[in-house]
Amino acid sequence: MFVVPGQGKKEAIESMPGQFRWSVDRVCEAVEPVVRQGVGAVLLFGQTDRPKDNGGSAAWDDHAPVQEAVRALKRAFPQLTVMTDVCLCAYTSHGHCAPLRPDGSLDNDAACACLAKVALSHAAAGADVVAPSAMMDGQIAAIRAALREEGFDETLLMAYSTKFASACYGPFRDAEGSAPQPAPGAPADRKGYQASYANPRNALLESALDEREGADVLMVKPALFYLDMIREVRARTLLPVAAYNVSGEYAMLIATARAGWGDLGDLVRESTMALTRAGTDLIISYWASRYAEFFGAR
Repeated sequence: MFVVPGQGKKEAIESMPGQFRWSVDRVCEAVEPVVRQGVGAVLLFGQTDRPKDNGGSAAWDDHAPVQEAVRALKRAFPQLTVMTDVCLCAYTSHGHCAPLRPDGSLDNDAACACLAKVALSHAAAGADVVAPSAMMDGQIAAIRAALREEGFDETLLMAYSTKFASACYGPFRDAEGSAPQPAPGAPADRKGYQASYANPRNALLESALDEREGADVLMVKPALFYLDMIREVRARTLLPVAAYNVSGEYAMLIATARAGWGDLGDLVRESTMALTRAGTDLIISYWASRYAEFFGAR
């Protein structure tokens, strides 16, 4: 779910029908019916109303919306597993997942240091799982070391370990305001640090490296276009495997149903079963808020 600054907010996301941006004071209202349906975890994404800078420093503000939402949720629902996305793109002035050097190139090592600060601030707020999504080399090792040094040994690390440079992220970037922005010398997109869908060996290597660096969960993202990769990752690890059923995949099924070309419930059930069949242990999905509708007694 998406958490934003301010009060009393429930903003509809046009590109993701049925999804909303929530202010912290309403986040428990949003999560309560989901918990009641039996969903055991929530993954938080945040925005800021502070000025965005090159390093995305607002992301590790202890009183940013994500950090405050974690505290509110852990007070209201102590048994709920609260996960947080750890990235910089919604907080940087240029929309990339790392600070830019003067020539416009990405500073990978500086990004790892920044991501560690974000993860620590989330863990200190009470997050059970931190999920770095920036795809910087060495980010898992940097975050693991920082968590251990500060005494957060039991905070789990869910790595976006096989995250592809996909065309399916458009609605999410609209929801988060995180699309890359023009900057002198900077890349126009994130293909340089996300996995190529034409290079599965390199994508599998990314997961192997994240496991070696200390990840507790490996993730494949997107999900439906990458069932083969879920199966391959599952065959290569004993760690839990997550699949992120992303915004574009969500929006496609809604558009199909609205056009009268398929029943939404049937589409949701079939597609999520495909993820389970491929070997997914944890499904991260925007369908969770309608779990009882799609998966309850029929």
